[in-house]
Amino acid sequence: MKKALLLVDLQNDFCLNGTLAVHDGDAVIDIANQAMRIFHQHGWPVIATLDWHPANHKSFAINSGTQPGEVGTLNGLTQVWWPTHCVQNTTGASLHPQLEQQYINKRIYKGQDPEIDSYSAFFDNGKRSATALHQWLNSENIQHLTVLGLATDYCVKFTVLDALELGYQTEVIAEGCRGVNLAAGDSEKALHEMSAKGARVIQLHDI
Repeated sequence: MKKALLLVDLQNDFCLNGTLAVHDGDAVIDIANQAMRIFHQHGWPVIATLDWHPANHKSFAINSGTQPGEVGTLNGLTQVWWPTHCVQNTTGASLHPQLEQQYINKRIYKGQDPEIDSYSAFFDNGKRSATALHQWLNSENIQHLTVLGLATDYCVKFTVLDALELGYQTEVIAEGCRGVNLAAGDSEKALHEMSAKGARVIQLHDI
């Protein structure tokens, strides 16, 4: 069965000194590099997703007159208001400089519609539009995904849940994920939820 490695949002703004830095986020870069080398040796593709927001994105607290971390509603959907992050073509939106990008075969951009947030690598949060990911995986005849990245409790979780719903065999490299944890334990809960829906939670050596 053909596999692919899916790196979720390994961007500067989610790492040390980023505008939405995930605690210990930099620690996943080395895990990602090791995983990419393994996949490259097997001839399996590596995909990187990027949050790619316009500056006027309404999930940004500053654009909606709210405070970061507050929860409200945006276009009929529950919305966490975020600090401005991963604005298109900024350093913050760039992939982490220590990520060995020569192994990346495909980039998937998400979150470009200013009216709706987009955690999953497959769809926006309302499933009103899809990214190019599912179509590309189908064209490459890939049925198995190995996922890691930032953040466990948002973009990783929703990517994995959508992958399972779309029928992909999906595994999550636990040590390759870190969470936002707006509430204590959110990341652990996210891993349990992914597992309960059918994802395998693994370590790097299990690949």
